[in-house]
Amino acid sequence: MSTKKHKLLARRKSGYVQVRMLLRHPMETGNRRDKVTGLKIPRFFIQELKCEHRGAVVLSCHWGWGVSRNPYLSFRLLNGEAGEQITITWTDNMGKSSTVATTIK
Repeated sequence: MSTKKHKLLARRKSGYVQVRMLLRHPMETGNRRDKVTGLKIPRFFIQELKCEHRGAVVLSCHWGWGVSRNPYLSFRLLNGEAGEQITITWTDNMGKSSTVATTIK
């Protein structure tokens, strides 16, 4: 998966860092059928997502097939300074993984 499609922003506010991410992923449930062939589209979803800051995991999510397409994730990080890096890594049920990183502004 290309990281060019994904958007990750981290901005310092008064007392915390607001982290927002728009992740481009089809997130198939396995319940829909292909309109042409009539066959079920296999499940394809993000299983695990981790956010790291200062070398430590600060957020860990285990998702299932019920999460919508192109999920949006937003959370607050209580400790963080401008210039530090936030890295988010995810793995899908097909074994593929990807990483996107940004610098806190």
